Amino acid sequence: MFKTKRDGSPEFRTTIFYFLMFANGGAGFTYAGIWFANKGLSTQEIGVINSAPIFVMLLINLFVGRLADKLPDWRQAIVIGMLIAGVLPLGLFFANDFWMILLFWGLSGVIMNATVPVADAATMRMTRRRGSDYGTIRAWATVGFLVAILISGFAIDAYGDWLFLPIFTGLALLRGATALILPNFRAGEKDLNAPVVGATKLLQVMKPWFLLPLAGWAMIFATHLILNAFQGLLWAQQGIGLDVIGLLIGLGALSEALMLFAYRRFFGGYPARYMILIAAGISALRWVAMAYSPGVPVLIALQSLHAFTFAMGFLASINFVANWTSEDIAAEAQSFLVMLQQGFGVVAIVGFGWLVADYGPMTYLASAAFAATGGVMVWASLKMKSPSE
Repeated sequence: MFKTKRDGSPEFRTTIFYFLMFANGGAGFTYAGIWFANKGLSTQEIGVINSAPIFVMLLINLFVGRLADKLPDWRQAIVIGMLIAGVLPLGLFFANDFWMILLFWGLSGVIMNATVPVADAATMRMTRRRGSDYGTIRAWATVGFLVAILISGFAIDAYGDWLFLPIFTGLALLRGATALILPNFRAGEKDLNAPVVGATKLLQVMKPWFLLPLAGWAMIFATHLILNAFQGLLWAQQGIGLDVIGLLIGLGALSEALMLFAYRRFFGGYPARYMILIAAGISALRWVAMAYSPGVPVLIALQSLHAFTFAMGFLASINFVANWTSEDIAAEAQSFLVMLQQGFGVVAIVGFGWLVADYGPMTYLASAAFAATGGVMVWASLKMKSPSE
């Protein structure tokens, strides 16, 4: 395990970057919609601004991953992507209409989110070679997200909504600057005489036993995106106060971080597909319970399950990809997984949006069925190829 003091290790430098990776997203999580509305955007236009980058990502994810794999080191792609994504939000200071806001907000989001899978793949491979823990590093991204929500919340409440954009753009610039301290993830670390382990081309693993768990996890993952899109509204309609809603959302993120810190110690020795299967089962139960609009005490327990339904499945899916692919296609394979997550995410959010108007919280029964179907796909994969093979 790497030291937690300032020892200049590759893990420590990467942890600093991860702490800031989603920080400006934390600021935008609560206040971006308010800023858009203050700019005079309609709810439909706000919806387009938030969804358009997802559709663009579906088209470019694999290309970005493949390009990053061809560079001497993944660090180059991460630094370039994060610097561009850090500078682009500055254009929002001069954007006063829908198209200009879409341009700068959308482009920065696309580039940032296309770079994240490269960073995840690079960090996973580096920690595996060095015997350290990817989950611990990734957990600090969640911590940074929470810290950004708290700090931006206090600052904006104290000084006004005008402070949102300086905080948002400042954190984006800081993230880009921090990318400059990242280590080389494979150059200087890789033993050139070591045998290549795993597929060297993505087509080599495009088989049902490999694709089913990825698609299954993507379905489970997609049901969690619904929380971001609709849960706050449904809880408010249930009569839960905004302060309690904020605490419930924070509890989910906290439980996620704790699982990321603990996963390797308690679950790292188990096959990845078993962990995804557990995430599917607990997800289905969680969404069934959500459908019946439980009170706050039950919601506290359900939000705590986020550790198992999201964090456990997330780490297991990344480990599964790394187990069966080589470093030659590390970023491309991770980008493929993210592409599946985004694709199923669009389906889940659009479908939930259609149903919730008529069925309200009971729509979560559809989410439960979606997650359970993902679990069946993982189970089918295990029948095709056991973890020991």
